[in-house]
Amino acid sequence: MDLFEKKIYGSLVGGIIGDAMGAPCEDMSYQSIEREFGWVDDFDGAGTDDSAIKQILCDAIIKHDGFITADEWAEAFLQHREYYPLFFIPVKNMFHKVESKLTLPVYAGLGNMQSSSSAMSIAPLGLINACNPYLASLQIYDVAGLMHAGDTTFCRDGACIIGTAVALAMDSRLSVEEIVELSLKFLHPISSMEIKNVIDGAMDLLKKSEMSYETFRESYYSSYLRDIVSDSRETIPCALAIFLLSEGDPEKAITYAANFGRDADTIGAMVGSIVGAYAGIDAFPLSWVRKIESNYGYDQEVSKESYKASVKVVDQKLLAIKLADIARKRWKIFSDCMEGIKLLEK
Repeated sequence: MDLFEKKIYGSLVGGIIGDAMGAPCEDMSYQSIEREFGWVDDFDGAGTDDSAIKQILCDAIIKHDGFITADEWAEAFLQHREYYPLFFIPVKNMFHKVESKLTLPVYAGLGNMQSSSSAMSIAPLGLINACNPYLASLQIYDVAGLMHAGDTTFCRDGACIIGTAVALAMDSRLSVEEIVELSLKFLHPISSMEIKNVIDGAMDLLKKSEMSYETFRESYYSSYLRDIVSDSRETIPCALAIFLLSEGDPEKAITYAANFGRDADTIGAMVGSIVGAYAGIDAFPLSWVRKIESNYGYDQEVSKESYKASVKVVDQKLLAIKLADIARKRWKIFSDCMEGIKLLEK
C-alpha cells in the first residue's frame, strides 16, 4: 500500500477500533468507568451501529463510483436490512419513511430526533474527497440530510464537520490545529451557528484546561452535557477537542475517547476516523491492527452485549484500496475540468 492507501486504511480501522473500544463505556460517566474498568485501552468485537452504517455508506460509494446523494444512501440501507436491529431511533425512523415511500430520501431527515448517526459513519465521504474540504462538505450536506434536517440540522452540520475533518486530515501538510479550524470553514454562516457556537465554547474550555485531558473532561461534564448522550452538540465538540488533545496520536485519541464516557463508541468512531486519516495505519499499535485483521471474512459479535447480534467483518484493507481508486478517479475528472479552464485562458 502507498501512503494514500495507508491513510485511508488507518481511517477505516481507526473508526472501528474507536467504536469497539468505546462500546462498553457508552452511557457511563468517566467516574463510573474508572470504578468499573480502571483505564480502558483494549477492545473486542466488530464495533456497533456506527461501523455497520459506515459499511452501508461504503457499499453505496463503491456501487456509484463515489457520486452519491441521499438517494443512493437510502437505497443502500434498504439493501442491508440485516443491520436493522442495530439502528438507533432516528435511523429506524428514516428507514421506515423511505421503505414505505412516505417521503423522498432528501426529506427523510425531517422530524428525526437528534443523534450523531450520520456524523459517526460519514468518514468515507471525507476519504474520497481527500484534501478537498469544500467538495467534502457539499456532498456530505446532501447525503446527511437522509438522517437529519429541519430542527436537527445541527446534526447534519456535525456530519459535515467530521467528514470535512477527515478530508483535511488526509492532507499531510496540515497540523491538527489547522484541521480542526478548517473543518468548520464551509458550514452555513447563519444556519450552522448552533453547532459553531458549542464548538467555540468547547475550544475555549480546552484552552482554559491548558490542554489537560482530565481537566477538560471534568469541565466538559460540568457545562456541556445534553439530555441525550448522542446529541451532536455534545459529541462533535468533544471529538474535535480529543483530536487536539491527542496531538494526532491514534492510541491517545482512541483511549481518550473511550474513557470519556457518555456516547463513547460514537466519539471513538469519529475521533478514530480523523486520527487514522491523519497518522495512517502504521501509527496504530500493531496488536490493535492484528486483532481487527484476524477477523476479516468471519462473523463476529458486535461490541455491545445488548445487541446479541453478529456481523460479517469486511476486509478493510481491500476496502481502502477500492476507496483510493474512487478518489483517484474523481481527481481525474476535476483535473480534466481544470485543463478545460486552461484552454479558455489561452
